[in-house]
Amino acid sequence: MSSKATTIEILFEKVEDYTRTTVELAKLKVIDTSADVLSSLLSRLAIAIVFAMFILLLNFGLSIWLGEVLGSMYYGFFIMAALYLILSIVLYSYKDKWIKMPISNFIITKMLKNQKHD
Repeated sequence: MSSKATTIEILFEKVEDYTRTTVELAKLKVIDTSADVLSSLLSRLAIAIVFAMFILLLNFGLSIWLGEVLGSMYYGFFIMAALYLILSIVLYSYKDKWIKMPISNFIITKMLKNQKHD
């Protein structure tokens, strides 16, 4: 009877160890996936910020140049503002197709990538 009790105790200990290991592995997978998604998004954000600075300076230059060509500085800024108004209306109209869906697909792809390697 003692050997049966010992065998059952050993079995329960192994099940307990297996459960702890499985939970720890799941935590580590979540951390890895989260870190991968976050680092990818942050690197893209850094690139977007640098690109935005480039666009900003380019727009100042274009506004000043257009103002000189048209004879008054503020004309150039008004024209650039009108172009951005049109661009914002177009972006707002297609925001789901051009912005929301690609970002959602990117996040889902990154999160599922780690599950395929298991």
